[in-house]
Amino acid sequence: MWLFFSLKKIERLCCIFSVIFLLVCPNSLLAQNSLKSQKEYSLLVHQTEEHIQLDGILSELTWQKAEVAKDFFLNYPNDTTFATLQTEVRLAYNSHFFLIAVVCQDNHTKPFTISSLRRDFDWDANDNISIYLDPFGDGINGFAFTFNPMGIQREGLLFNGENVASEWDNKWDLFVRRYKDKWIAEIAIPFKTLRYKNGTKSWKMNFARNDLKNNERSSWVPVPIAYWVSSLAFTGEINFENLLPHPGANLSVIPYLAGNLSKNHTEHQATISKVNAGFDTKIAVTPSLNLDLTVNPDFSQVEVDQQVTNLERFEIFFPERRQFFLENNDLFGEFGFESVRPFFSRRIGIGRDTLTKLIVQNPILYGARLSGKLDKNWRVGLLNMQTAKDDVAGIKAQNFTVATFQRRVFSRSNIAGIFINRHRFQDDSEQRYTRLFGLDYNLQSVDNKWSGKLFFHKTLTPKNLGDSHAHGSLIQYQSRNITLSWNHEYVGANFDINDIGFVRRNAHWRFKPSIEVTFYTEKSKTLVSHGIGSEPDIYTDLNYQLNDRNIDIYYFFNFLNTVNIFVGYYNMYTRLFFSFDPTNSGGLELPVSSQYQIQGMFAGYTSDTRKRFTYGFEGWTGGYFNGTNKSLSPFVSYRFQPYGAFRIGAEYNDIRLPEPYNSAKFWLISPRLDLSFTKSIFLTTFLQYNEQTENVNINARFQWRFKPVSDLFIVYSDNYSPEFKVKSRALVLKLSYWLNI
Repeated sequence: MWLFFSLKKIERLCCIFSVIFLLVCPNSLLAQNSLKSQKEYSLLVHQTEEHIQLDGILSELTWQKAEVAKDFFLNYPNDTTFATLQTEVRLAYNSHFFLIAVVCQDNHTKPFTISSLRRDFDWDANDNISIYLDPFGDGINGFAFTFNPMGIQREGLLFNGENVASEWDNKWDLFVRRYKDKWIAEIAIPFKTLRYKNGTKSWKMNFARNDLKNNERSSWVPVPIAYWVSSLAFTGEINFENLLPHPGANLSVIPYLAGNLSKNHTEHQATISKVNAGFDTKIAVTPSLNLDLTVNPDFSQVEVDQQVTNLERFEIFFPERRQFFLENNDLFGEFGFESVRPFFSRRIGIGRDTLTKLIVQNPILYGARLSGKLDKNWRVGLLNMQTAKDDVAGIKAQNFTVATFQRRVFSRSNIAGIFINRHRFQDDSEQRYTRLFGLDYNLQSVDNKWSGKLFFHKTLTPKNLGDSHAHGSLIQYQSRNITLSWNHEYVGANFDINDIGFVRRNAHWRFKPSIEVTFYTEKSKTLVSHGIGSEPDIYTDLNYQLNDRNIDIYYFFNFLNTVNIFVGYYNMYTRLFFSFDPTNSGGLELPVSSQYQIQGMFAGYTSDTRKRFTYGFEGWTGGYFNGTNKSLSPFVSYRFQPYGAFRIGAEYNDIRLPEPYNSAKFWLISPRLDLSFTKSIFLTTFLQYNEQTENVNINARFQWRFKPVSDLFIVYSDNYSPEFKVKSRALVLKLSYWLNI
């Protein structure tokens, strides 16, 4: 009972403390690291009229006289010395392109680690070089251009100071040449691909190398081992000889044509054929503000969701995969916490069939998104989407409007606001609209040690009910050896946003502090680090009665050969506030207000990821409501580089409950084959056998990128019963083409 009493007393204090601490302390105490790095790491970049041939041979005079970014310092496996194999970067520019030359020393004693020839590869699983650009110098947003020794490209937008959204696609040129003792890359990035302020003469930048085969990460501006090398808190300054040219107009049109054949065998329906056409348009309103338009968008080429065994009492979150919603998604989808998102774009384009009561896909007629920077301090976003009316399914047309802004404060923090309006046409019911107003404060300290968030969101609906708001705070301190965080969230009883956003549960308080201590072993020849951590997670109802409490403690080991191991213990308490079948299989439900105190162990292992054959597992065993569960998720993978990989993932749950409740054993098996025949032809085949849902799904996707960001897709999908009786089948052909105007 002391816990409930304490929580009630600190309700107001924790909110007040969070506001004061987030707004005042971290920003007033920290002020030197970024400025220091700018002074020590700077380059003068010369303008050139010389023709630069992208051939991996740095014979041009431009490269001979260019200043060199060198002496790359280690970030991993330690941050106390220089990289074993060094990297050099040279910069130049002309009236159209930002030019980069990179020389990477290499002893070729080991083969490169290359996962495939596919663009937008996994950064962690490939040898690569990254260029991190912060044209506005705000330390929060920017661009990332990455490539590997095979000349495969990866580009992305930097947000929240260090995260990279690789869904952003654009055109830039690259050539890589490999030598006996090095590999050299030459890059030309069109200025119209980038966004920067007119009259700019300096940018913030850093360069990082992931030398995976030698298990080293290094960067030009040193980044401490506790932080990502992509962090914009650690950047140097590049100064251009003359003012940068105006990037000029940037208008692209991407039309598509799609054909679809599908048949529902379960309902004995006839084959349905459809032809669809539409287009996307990208317009640079200013060099740093972009307008995206879409008419009759089609997302048939998007990969199917990766299924999970559903043992949850609440809705499962599946991430957005549609390209239009992913670009600049941080301006719209990063408000609140992962468990309380006021805007979740996946709600757009779905509806509930009034006859079958099932959630079905609903076409989007058009959409517009204006997003980007106004200047160094201001970012804005405006999104409007219109869905279609479906009289047969009883689905009414809806409009979604989202408006956001970000205002930089202090050095790297910002205040962000959001407004959402979902309106259903020809509807007089209490569900005809949902509106939300929200304000977030996002903290990023100068030296990256402090981060956090404070938010308040309020909904308005025709019901006009009280307690329709949510708020939360997160404060995190991360040093070399210690990571501490405090997290609280409050969700009101009538904060109903699951038609515009995502919230796992309503009417609760949540408290989630955490601590992790890491010990680095610089003298060890096998171990990089090890440590201990704990992450209590406590939910109460609005009357401070405990609903859920999970206290875990774990220990981890990170080895020099990339092997990772962790083991832990959990102790949980659950009080059900609605009846629930723990197997989600239609069995007898546990009664409301029943309580369960359980405990158990968990562990995980991942083998050397540099090897072609890798394997690992995660699992736990112990109490599960009024019974037990043994859960194991193993995987094996073989990489036949550089052409792709074959992976088999699985999940097994053995749930034992006392009579008369259901016991169950569920397998989920997911083989996956990724093939890249060339740098432009790819095939992905994904099979999922889900014993819980009694479904077998096969999804095969062929992609031919015949020109930059221009694709032909052929997608085939099947759904079967476990006896391989066909349920449904579909075939899609889609052609898209990027036109620069």
